[in-house]
Amino acid sequence: MNVFRFVPAALPPRAFAAVRGALFVLALLPFVRLFVLGGTAGLGANPVEFVLRSLGTWTLVLLLATLAITPLRWLTGWAWLLRLRRMLGLYAFFYGTMHVTAYVWIDHFFDWAAIAADIVKRPYLTLGFAAYVLLIPLAVTSTNAMVRRLGGRNWQRLHRAVYAIAVLGVMHYWYHKLAKNDLAQPTVYALLLGVLLGVRLLRWLSRSSRLPVAAAPAPCQGRRDSPANS
Repeated sequence: MNVFRFVPAALPPRAFAAVRGALFVLALLPFVRLFVLGGTAGLGANPVEFVLRSLGTWTLVLLLATLAITPLRWLTGWAWLLRLRRMLGLYAFFYGTMHVTAYVWIDHFFDWAAIAADIVKRPYLTLGFAAYVLLIPLAVTSTNAMVRRLGGRNWQRLHRAVYAIAVLGVMHYWYHKLAKNDLAQPTVYALLLGVLLGVRLLRWLSRSSRLPVAAAPAPCQGRRDSPANS
């Protein structure tokens, strides 16, 4: 029995608004939690590291959640899931921006020379910075107006960069934890990303194998300038 059929493929407007509103609040809670913990001395012995790790972790979580929308749509048949993808992606950009801001402001207090040297010296920072830079044009072009301006195909090509961003994000986390010999959580994220990219690859291969092979054109007996030869 298909349990997903109990939820319609297209939700009524009120139901979808409720789902979107609930997801909006849930995605904001980790950010609000930092303020609550900060006001109650709950950030631990190293508040800066706590804030940086929390913001970075939620950036990666929301990025993977964004990538999970399409496979979930294939699995469940719920078309309304696709309408939540943009919000999740923008939340990933929001947390990524807060992560970078905390690093620049709280951790280094706008010491640009030290920041540049740190990014060049430490591979995990190089990877993380590259991921964030690639994420910026995706956020800027996330509006319907930008989709129309770029054209659907060009917009899709640009937003395929999310796959590279996710890989860079996982590698950023991996190398950060590698220095501390603590790869349990990075391994989980790497496996999740592997599944999300793997199902896309399998679907693409399956669809490619079903494409009809074009028949060889029959010899033409007409003139060289006839439509059959064009």
